[in-house]
Amino acid sequence: MILQQAKEAAAQPRDGSKPEGSKLDGSKLDTSPLYMQIARKLTDDVRAGRYQVDQALPSERTLSEQLNVSRVTARKAIDQLVEQGLVVRKRGSGNYIAPRIEQPLSNLSSFSEQLQQRGYKPASRWLRREIVIAGADEQMSLALSPNTRVARLERLRFADDVAMAYEVSVLPATVVPDPLAIGDSLYQYLERIGKPPVRALQHIRAMNAPAELARQLDVPEGQAVLFITRIAYLENGEAVELTHSYCRSDHYDFVAEMRRG
Repeated sequence: MILQQAKEAAAQPRDGSKPEGSKLDGSKLDTSPLYMQIARKLTDDVRAGRYQVDQALPSERTLSEQLNVSRVTARKAIDQLVEQGLVVRKRGSGNYIAPRIEQPLSNLSSFSEQLQQRGYKPASRWLRREIVIAGADEQMSLALSPNTRVARLERLRFADDVAMAYEVSVLPATVVPDPLAIGDSLYQYLERIGKPPVRALQHIRAMNAPAELARQLDVPEGQAVLFITRIAYLENGEAVELTHSYCRSDHYDFVAEMRRG
């Protein structure tokens, strides 16, 4: 464990700036700043699954006392994990392992279904639910006539109270005449009314978060996010949903299985 292994570091300076001959793994000389050594070992432990989602990390005070380093050094180590998206700070509570979603690209599932399958608690914060006239790109994507009314749904998606994605979904008003009738899961609503999507086309690309999107997702302005466009279809081939998702890249992995034909 990180605390025991870090104790093996010899003669560490209290400010964590320039360790000399320090070792965190007991074998290889590491002359990088002590806070970076601690951060790397914590990162390795998180990625190896030694910490579970929502598990609290040792506090800055605990790290500093058990490793015999300053609280500044401990804080800088934890800051590194926060910047990588591996840890989230909960005010007044502590530092916790952040959720991470691994989404197979071959499965059509909703955000809520993905989280529930992995043991997370999904939630939404509605920003806007309204009936409007479809824009030109929405008309094209959903094969709608000009001046067709659509339901536009704008929300933030959360996993265990951590902001994961900002989404804008557009559906024909004939499918969603009352946007307020939709709860946390759009796909559950579509199942309930007998119009479940059976397939979808999805495009994924990277973009840098502008100021407002960064504020919504609680990330630095300019940080890379995943921009995902999905068009979902009913069994009869009719396009039923257009969704633009802006996902935090530090919390999402997309997995594709490929075979030689």
